[in-house]
Amino acid sequence: MSRESDSDFMTQAVRLATKGIYTAHPNPIVGCVIVRNGEVVGEGWHAAAGEAHAEIHALEAAGDRARGATAFVTLEPCSHHGKTPPCADALIDAGVAEVVIGLEDPNPDVDGKGAKRLEEAGVKIRTGLLADQVERQLSGFLSRVTRGRPFVRLKMASSIDGCIAMASGESQWITGPEARSDVQRLRARSGAVLSGIGTVLADDPSFTVRDPNIDTRGRQPLRVVLDRKLRMPLSAEMLALPGQTLVYCCDDSKETPLRDAGAEVVAVDEVNGFVNAQTVLDDLGRREINDVLVEAGPVLAGHLLENDLIDELVIYQAPHIMGSETIGMFRTPSWTALADRRLLDIIDTRQVGPDTRITARFKG
Repeated sequence: MSRESDSDFMTQAVRLATKGIYTAHPNPIVGCVIVRNGEVVGEGWHAAAGEAHAEIHALEAAGDRARGATAFVTLEPCSHHGKTPPCADALIDAGVAEVVIGLEDPNPDVDGKGAKRLEEAGVKIRTGLLADQVERQLSGFLSRVTRGRPFVRLKMASSIDGCIAMASGESQWITGPEARSDVQRLRARSGAVLSGIGTVLADDPSFTVRDPNIDTRGRQPLRVVLDRKLRMPLSAEMLALPGQTLVYCCDDSKETPLRDAGAEVVAVDEVNGFVNAQTVLDDLGRREINDVLVEAGPVLAGHLLENDLIDELVIYQAPHIMGSETIGMFRTPSWTALADRRLLDIIDTRQVGPDTRITARFKG
């Protein structure tokens, strides 16, 4: 089997994994392809927590043809009993001769144990094929299990001159309907949508997935509001919507009305006039949130940026100029010199309707 073919098969497994991107949370998305004599005889992906893993679906599709075959799986097969039996045992029992693993699983429950069990059973193991692609695909899960906090993705919509609203606060709509539909997909893949009380008071957002074409099996992302002084109005739309609203504050003396309205209220420490965002992210990690989508104004966005709590930027840039009487993307009052700037790696640029979606991560 050529190395080119190996890459093709793992690429197919990576594509299959994305089929669970809206439903597998909090589990990682995983794809598996089983190949015998150069032919794909089975494929599968993990759809939802508690359901069969990708390897099991692929083995069921392959049937007896799995014996002597090679399994290409994006993430190391599990070796422990969780909500489902170990996938490593299933591969061994099916008689698979070789398993090619994209990325070893750092989850302490796995962490090399799956590969070891397969090797001890005489199955040939290879690891690291397209590891960079798999690592990016699993950035949220990997962040939670290695750093104890979710991967933070900040979404912004701006004009080409970097403005997110007019001085009056008017901002609907800077980008077109295609970009707004794309944001629905970002929400659907996220475990939580996070914002500040300023955005809630100004826009009364819902932060729900409303696109009927996106199948989340009814799951809505956790709605998270940072509200230091508990100014959250009981009339806020998100309190009346399906799903959970979680409010982090620094004074929970007024929490009872919000709790009665359906919100969970958690008091954390304060840092420089802000709810401690690091504490919030640590708590969300304990709640098994892999990915957080931040939809916020320039104050909270700037605070997260200054404290190096943003892992990825997704900027929808509209092809128009809004001028000088506007609000910029980030409020960073402590930045006074060019040396304060943050350097970016642009990892993806694509057209979304008339707008341009720029995805970037910070250098270093």
